[in-house]
Amino acid sequence: MRRVHGRLRLPRDAGLAVTVAGTNGKGSCVAYLESIARAAGYRTGAYTSPHLRRFNERIRIGGEEAADEEIVAALERVDAARQDVSLTYFEYTTLAALLVFREHDTDFNVLEVGMGGRLDAVNVIDPAAAVVTSIGLDHCEWLGNDRELVAREKAGVFRPGRPAIVGDRDPPAALADTAAATGARLLSIGADFDWRRDANRWRWHGTVIAFDDLPLPAFGGNEQLDNAACALAAVEQLGPFLRVDRSHVAEGIRRARLDGRSQRVARDCEWVLDVAHNAEAAAVLGASLAGFEGRTIAVIALMQDKPVEGVARALADNVDEWIAVSDGSPRALSPEQLQDRLQGCVEAPVHCAVSLEDGLDAAAGLAGSRGRVLVTGSFRVVGPALDYLAPND
Repeated sequence: MRRVHGRLRLPRDAGLAVTVAGTNGKGSCVAYLESIARAAGYRTGAYTSPHLRRFNERIRIGGEEAADEEIVAALERVDAARQDVSLTYFEYTTLAALLVFREHDTDFNVLEVGMGGRLDAVNVIDPAAAVVTSIGLDHCEWLGNDRELVAREKAGVFRPGRPAIVGDRDPPAALADTAAATGARLLSIGADFDWRRDANRWRWHGTVIAFDDLPLPAFGGNEQLDNAACALAAVEQLGPFLRVDRSHVAEGIRRARLDGRSQRVARDCEWVLDVAHNAEAAAVLGASLAGFEGRTIAVIALMQDKPVEGVARALADNVDEWIAVSDGSPRALSPEQLQDRLQGCVEAPVHCAVSLEDGLDAAAGLAGSRGRVLVTGSFRVVGPALDYLAPND
């Protein structure tokens, strides 16, 4: 990455940039930062992954997806520059995103780490601030099988003398240890910044400033306030370079959107679409599903390395029937394998479908007009489910 990055003559700091790592909440934090900076009049670049429906979602300029032609041109430049260097799919796209940002002369860039942090392609840049939203067990075969090991990998985005913002309320010691060893300035939720909710508004305070009477995020529940709080901590720390006031913060939070996170779509019944694929994210999703009076039919796909039992138990109290499908990737559990594992840990009936479309059709029939369908477990099922619902848009 560094060799090709250098050949492309890309700057190590990518302008004024924030890197966002973490197990859950990365995409939300990026969305808030991007939206707040846009509200303040900055020309923004945002890089996220994976995408739901179109590759272009990964690279945004001023909140709009980059055009096919400029993405193709950037990828061709990366391919020419790499020469004998082998690059992964994600490394190609990261470099392409940085090229697109440079072409648009963006003022403020936000980049989501793909996996981990220390060895992630995004870590080729030196951000003005780094955020780690949360630490959970995911991608254990690469990152380690306990929170301390995972935290050490994610803390690899910290930089000497620069803010290292942590949104985990029970942070592994490795985060503080790595910040100290790196010389980064650690700021932790609950200690250096936090929020308080009051009915339908909330207040944030940091080390120096506070923002009162803020609108609630348009998606998710209270957990989103932790993610928004991390974004505001970054805004505060970048104050000398990023001029943002309360009106920009309020407008940015109000306008921020993120598909596939507790997303609700009304059709003949209610549809809830969420990309939760680990136990922590599933617990948050499960809490958001509580209190519904009708039946909930879950269409779920999970990869072989995901904690099936943990995800299922987190959702079980709010699911009346399950339909196991495959997301179509080589790493996915087959519908039959997933059905077998679900049956071992939930009491509700579990079926399997030969295709995602068949599973969605069956779920809609089982839910009826008074029920709801939950689609979860993978970006690769939520995206196609949005396409499935799109003809009626």
